[in-house]
Amino acid sequence: MASLFHLAFHVTDLDAARRFYGGVLGCREGRSTATWVDFDFDGHQLSLHLGQPFPTERTGRVGDQLVPMPHFGLVLELPRWQEMARSLEAAGTAFILEPQVRYPGEPGEQWTMFFCDPFGNPIEIKGFRSLEGLYAA
Repeated sequence: MASLFHLAFHVTDLDAARRFYGGVLGCREGRSTATWVDFDFDGHQLSLHLGQPFPTERTGRVGDQLVPMPHFGLVLELPRWQEMARSLEAAGTAFILEPQVRYPGEPGEQWTMFFCDPFGNPIEIKGFRSLEGLYAA
C-alpha cells in the first residue's frame, strides 16, 4: 500500500462504536480519549469523535439504484469481501443494499453491499476478483 487514508467523523456513543467497529467489523482499536477513538479499518485510520453524524440521503445514482451520500468504505479482494458479507449477515446487519454483484460480466464487475453503523453513517464494501479491476472502464 503506497499510502494510508484517514477519515474522521462523528458518532454519538463511543461504547456502541467500539461494539460495532471492534466487535462486528473486527477493527483493531487504537488510541482514544474521552471524546474520540481510533480504529484500524483494514490498514486505514478511522477517528470516531463524539458529535452529530453527517446527514445522509439516498441521492447517489448507481445504475438503477440510489445509494446513500455521503458514504465511505473498503475495496477488498473477493474472498475477503465474501467473508465480511457472511460475518455481517451472521451479526444480523440490516443492509441498505444486500450483498450483490454489480456490472456482471462487464469491465469493473464488482460485488457490493451497503449498511449503516449504529449512528447512521453509511458504509459500502466492494469486492473485486482482482483489485486491478477497480478502475476498469
